[in-house]
Amino acid sequence: MLALFAVAIVALLFAVTSPIPQDPGYHLFVDRRQWLAVPNSWNVFSSLPFLGIGLWGLLYVNKHVHNVCVPKLVLPYRVFFIGILLTAGGSAYYHLLPSNESLVFDRLPMTIGFAGLFSIVAGEFVSVRIGRRLLLPLLVIGIASVVFWAITESRGAGDLRPYALVQFLPMLLVPVILVAYRPASGFARYFWIMIALYVVAKLCEHFDAEIFSLGEIVSGHTLKHLFASLAPATLLFALSQRRYSTGLRESAR
Repeated sequence: MLALFAVAIVALLFAVTSPIPQDPGYHLFVDRRQWLAVPNSWNVFSSLPFLGIGLWGLLYVNKHVHNVCVPKLVLPYRVFFIGILLTAGGSAYYHLLPSNESLVFDRLPMTIGFAGLFSIVAGEFVSVRIGRRLLLPLLVIGIASVVFWAITESRGAGDLRPYALVQFLPMLLVPVILVAYRPASGFARYFWIMIALYVVAKLCEHFDAEIFSLGEIVSGHTLKHLFASLAPATLLFALSQRRYSTGLRESAR
């Protein structure tokens, strides 16, 4: 059912929309202040929480794997935190030199994180087998969507539609899964918190200039990084709170 819904969304998007090029104005962030000789320093430095959370999450999963992960879902968790870790470098690099070329390195790690997260949700709520099987296709599709956009952009006919699907379709499907399926453990509320943080982050991104105009203290894009980094931190906190019983291990599908 979910697969048919996803296919319908994809078909509808491509049927009703024309290719979507990257808006050149996207790179014109309102806060261009420099600190410690680092251009666009607040947008650069606000990317660093992803480094700490990604590394901490990866180490935590590796150390406590048998206590915090549903059996056979360890790889999606590792992929998710690797994606978060790489996002720090990609985002910092992009904000040092904002351009379509550097934006590729910002978007690629995010597709890795999205693939890991959706595989986790599918595995925790629907089926461990499905979650594991989704991981590789989602990684390939996510990376391909960024490569496709970069190639089309370099030819003067940029098309963001595949990348938009990779970013936003999971955000539509995850709430459906959370409502329709019972989780393997009391984990649903943390995913709802992650969705809320993601929405707040996107709102901050959209209102970048308006937020900065309120005293010119912090921009919306900087806040976007901080709220977005709280989403993987929420998942890491959830992992630290749970312990699996033998019965739960045996019930993994």
